[in-house]
Amino acid sequence: MNEFGVDEAGKGPVLGPMVAACVVAQPDVLPDGIDDSKKLSAARRESLTTRLREEPSVSVGVARISPARIDDPTTDMNTLTVAAHAEAISQVVSASTTGVVDGADTDPARFARRVTDRVSVPVEITAEHGADETYSLVGAASVIAKVERDSAIAALCEEYGDVGSGYPSDSTTRAFLTEYVGEHGRLPDCARASWKTAKEALAAAEQSALDSF
Repeated sequence: MNEFGVDEAGKGPVLGPMVAACVVAQPDVLPDGIDDSKKLSAARRESLTTRLREEPSVSVGVARISPARIDDPTTDMNTLTVAAHAEAISQVVSASTTGVVDGADTDPARFARRVTDRVSVPVEITAEHGADETYSLVGAASVIAKVERDSAIAALCEEYGDVGSGYPSDSTTRAFLTEYVGEHGRLPDCARASWKTAKEALAAAEQSALDSF
C-alpha cells in the first residue's frame, strides 16, 4: 500500500517562496541514494527529482507559499508551514493513506495534528524531527522541495540578475536588495517585506536619501 512523506524548503530566506513537497509511493520503488537534501549535491538532487517524477508509481504534490502570503500580518510561519504541508498532501493523497511529515515544530505531535486537520481527505500523519534522514519518502520530498525552491530562485535570477541564494546571510542577496531599493525606492515583489533583512534595506535607502540633502 502507498504511503507518503512531506518536507519543505525555504522557510528562512528573505527572497522567494517556501515550497513543500509530498511524495506518495511504496518506499521500495524509490531510487537509491535518497537522503536529506542538504547532504546531496545540486546535480544529485536534480537527477533524483527527474527519476521520481518519471516513475509512474510515484505521485508528487508541490505547494508554494508566496512572499505576499508570508508577509500577511494575520498569519505566521508555523501556520504557513502547516498549510504548505497540507496543501501538498491534498494534491495527491487518497483517503485513509498514512504518512510521515518532517516535524516543523518544537512539538512534532502538535504539528502532525495541525496538518491532519487541514488535509482535504482523512489521513493518518506522524511527524518527527529529522524525518528526512530516517524515512526515504520524506527524504524524497525534501529533495523535490529543494529542487523546486532552487528553480524559483533561478527564475528570479533570470528576471532580476544575480540575487544570490535568497538567504539573509548571503552577501549577494543583501547587495541585490540594497541596490534594488536604491534604484526603485521599494522592495522587489520577490522579497519578504516582513523579514529583518528587507526592512534593513529599506532603512538604509531612507538614510542614504537623508544624507544626500
